[in-house]
Amino acid sequence: MISADGRAPAELDLVVWGATGFTGRLVAERLASHGHGLRWGLAARDEMALHRLSKEIGAPPDTPLIVADAHDAPSLLALVTRTRMVLSTVGPFQHVGALLVELCATNGTDYVDINGEPLWMRSMIDRFEADARRTGARIVFSCGFESVPFELGVHVLESRAVTRWGVPLPRVNSRIALADVGGFTAGSIASLVASAEAARTDPALGALANDPFLLAGGFRGPEQPRPTEPEFDDRLGMWAAPWVMGPINAANLHRSNALQGHAWSEDFTYDELMLAGPGDLGREIAAEMTAVMAAIVAPRAAGAAHGNQADLVAGAAPTYRILLVGTDTDGRRLRTTVAGEGNPGDEATAAMVTEVARCLLDDVSGAAGGMWTPGALAGDLLVARLAERGVMTF
Repeated sequence: MISADGRAPAELDLVVWGATGFTGRLVAERLASHGHGLRWGLAARDEMALHRLSKEIGAPPDTPLIVADAHDAPSLLALVTRTRMVLSTVGPFQHVGALLVELCATNGTDYVDINGEPLWMRSMIDRFEADARRTGARIVFSCGFESVPFELGVHVLESRAVTRWGVPLPRVNSRIALADVGGFTAGSIASLVASAEAARTDPALGALANDPFLLAGGFRGPEQPRPTEPEFDDRLGMWAAPWVMGPINAANLHRSNALQGHAWSEDFTYDELMLAGPGDLGREIAAEMTAVMAAIVAPRAAGAAHGNQADLVAGAAPTYRILLVGTDTDGRRLRTTVAGEGNPGDEATAAMVTEVARCLLDDVSGAAGGMWTPGALAGDLLVARLAERGVMTF
């Protein structure tokens, strides 16, 4: 019997890979409380840890617990062929993620993750996109704070612009306000450090890492803003600092634009800064934030990246707010604000990736296979789902 989306039936709808890690546990907890009607399982390499997790989160007694290893093809293949989708929280992805993506792409299994590693994504696209298109697997990267609120914020802004004026606004500035400048998990730091080290040790990779069109399928747009120092935003009357995730989000947004046939125009430019505040104090804070962001990807940060996944490198941030301002040469301007609760690096990301997975399974089950961004694949449907479930507001 064939399932509704035209694929061979699978025992499970969704398996959380890396369920015993920090973010994986948060996803598992969300499924335990919100996963009604979904056939889901938990997977990791430690069987005892899986049993403990299942009991601690109150998972149904019959929840499948799957033992696999990121470097063991037979165990990963057994996982991939049991489910319609794998949700991966295991990183750094460039070290442990390639085999799983390959097996999902070649076996027609959907895949979502929370990675923020553009160099690795480029490698996966080059190697496995043709397989994913052939088998119907939807491979969707960066389904957490990198880069869902930014991509969907631009999607909402540009959709409103087209409705109002018939054309998109080619210039978008993103300004981020966090309740706490910190909030990075050790896993997030590990991924950033791994990407930085790869770029430093290979000049060719280093050049790619600095290319905002790295993921845009060969398209070359206009020169992009690349903030590296504190700036004063005249429109907001505040100082702002470079945002360490800015290059990651920019690469994903330019890919999203390309996948949508340049719905945001071929002249689309984008930049991100983190707000620090007004006056001399704001300038001082912006300088300090710039130093913190630089230190995150400096070689000495590597030692901080190998701690307990549950340890926050800095204090938890209970809320975030992102202001996106679109403009054009005729002076037209439109603002969109994206806001949500939860530390961006863990609770918020866990909620986002879970809802992206549910959207693929429930709302766009017939979409074509390939390597996607969340917004390019699901767009308005994902915006509506995240808003309805209280994950974020637009």
